[in-house]
This record gives sequence, C-alpha cells and structure tokens, in this order.
Amino acid sequence: MLENLLRPSHLLLLAIAALLLFGPSKLPELGRGFGTMLREFRRSIRGDAAGNKQPETGAVIEDTVQEKK
Repeated sequence: MLENLLRPSHLLLLAIAALLLFGPSKLPELGRGFGTMLREFRRSIRGDAAGNKQPETGAVIEDTVQEKK
C-alpha cells in the first residue's frame, strides 16, 4: 500500500495541493520552518545542545585581531 506513495505523479499532486492550500508566499516560510525543525530534531537525537557548540577558530582569531586595531 505504501510502496506507491512516492511516485512522481503523487509528489506533483501533493506539491500542487500545498501550493493551493498555503499560497506561494507562505511556502518558503513553511519550508524554512520545517528545515529548522528537522535540524533541531536531529541535534536532539545526537544529544548535542545548542550551547555546546564550539565557535570556529577562524572567527575568534579575526575578532581578536580587529579588536586590537
């Protein structure tokens, strides 16, 4: 039953339905929100906290150099 769900014709029908339902101005915003939600979900599964990320060393060095000038 679910093996035929991802056929190109079905995906096209879903895309047209989403366009009609939400309108062309809302779709990019919904896509961004879905991407952010998926990123946060993956991060929570891995166990990474948002505050535990280390800053890139290049950005820290550049900021330090600019502060000394």
